[in-house]
Amino acid sequence: MHSVTDSGSGHQDALARAGEGLTLYHFRICPFCIKVHWAIRQLGLDIPCKNIRSDPGAREELLAGGGRTMVPCLRIETDGETRWLYESDDIIDFLRQRVVV
Repeated sequence: MHSVTDSGSGHQDALARAGEGLTLYHFRICPFCIKVHWAIRQLGLDIPCKNIRSDPGAREELLAGGGRTMVPCLRIETDGETRWLYESDDIIDFLRQRVVV
């Protein structure tokens, strides 16, 4: 968990650490993806995103790693292990727990 209650550069550093190791697989017009993007903005996180509709490589990564091409999907890399988290509410809950506001 990363606390972001302090101000200034410490706040930005905490947000950057909270987004480390995360990648969101999505496509633009998916309402559940939009919901996750909104939460990411609200939390102030900077998470790389891969559009599986416009990037065939991203779609293949998602299928190979997560086992299906359902979006949104958050790839979580920690301690050399990769976890694939589906379902918008689960992703948002994970992000909120990762960032202590």
